[in-house]
Amino acid sequence: MKITVLSLFPEMYENFLKTSIISRIIDKGNVEIKIVNIRDYSLDKHKHVDDTPYGGGAGMLMKVDVLHSALINNVDHHKTYAILTSPKAKPLKQKDLLRLSKLDDICIICGHYEGIDYRFEKYVDEKVSIGDYVLTGGELASMVLIDGILRLLDDSISKDSLKEESYINGLLEYPQYTRPVEYNGDRVPDVLQNGNHEEIRKFNLRNSLKETLKYRPDLLEKRQFSQEEKDLLGELINEL
Repeated sequence: MKITVLSLFPEMYENFLKTSIISRIIDKGNVEIKIVNIRDYSLDKHKHVDDTPYGGGAGMLMKVDVLHSALINNVDHHKTYAILTSPKAKPLKQKDLLRLSKLDDICIICGHYEGIDYRFEKYVDEKVSIGDYVLTGGELASMVLIDGILRLLDDSISKDSLKEESYINGLLEYPQYTRPVEYNGDRVPDVLQNGNHEEIRKFNLRNSLKETLKYRPDLLEKRQFSQEEKDLLGELINEL
């Protein structure tokens, strides 16, 4: 996979690309990441990349000519899937990361200032928001995208780990424990230590439903439940 990032602050990626799983994936050769400074494609001697909006309004807008120049000089628009980070988009979901992880060539354009000249959106395949809030720029959002996509690539992390993650099966992940067995009076549940895989599976499913009901009940509204899940959910609702 090839990922190109267009940013006004390329220095923000220096440590990000050297850490943890991201670094290991790059070292394996599974992905090539190129960070491009949008300011290098400014069309005047003062390196301006923004201007005031027509019709008035607060803030500055990134210029369409600068953005387009940065795009076409760094990617092949016939092969690249162009993503613009923007608060004016549907929030990113795990299913989106799964879809994007299957692509071979992605370009992420980081918005900044008050936004971008609307005319640039015709060169974009998709806009992505990482939540219902506004950041000063799209760099952090692009890092979220990169991290979320790369960990889904082959040989990045254990496939077993991916199977039971939050959102993969439409539920939040169940609570997990490790050593010591007891800490400050809190013990690891006995069922997780008895070696009965069926009891453990049911215990974890129940707690996965419990976590989802507590923190993200909206996910349950769209879920098609098995009879076992319906029974467990009924028990949980009666306990509330």
